[in-house]
Amino acid sequence: QVQLVESGGGLVQAGGSLRLSCSASGRTDGLNAMGWYRQAPGKQRELVAILSSGGSTNYADFVRRRFTISRDAAKTTVYLQMNSLEPEDTAVYYCYVDRFAYDYWGQGTQVIVSS
Repeated sequence: QVQLVESGGGLVQAGGSLRLSCSASGRTDGLNAMGWYRQAPGKQRELVAILSSGGSTNYADFVRRRFTISRDAAKTTVYLQMNSLEPEDTAVYYCYVDRFAYDYWGQGTQVIVSS
C-alpha cells in the first residue's frame, strides 16, 4: 500500500501562486508516474500534470506554462508550483502515483482562486 498526503492548498487571489506538495509513504519502491489531477465542482476529474519515473513531464493544455511539476531526489514527494492562478483553477487537487500499474490517490487539497 501507498499512502499519499497532500498539502499546500488554500485561498489565493487571481495572479497569485501556490505550491502543492504530496508525500508518499508505505510501499514506495517501484513508484512509476507521479502527478496531479483536479476536479472542479460539477466537472470530471482532469489531468493537470504528470511526471514519469524517467523524468519526462506531461501537462494539460490549460496549464499554459503556468505550472511546474517536480519531485525530490528520493522520488517520494511530488510538487506542483502554480503561478498566475486564475479563478478557473479553483478545484480540489489530487495527488496520484502509479506503482506496478496500480493507481493510488491522495485525499485532495482545495485550491480556491478569487477574482
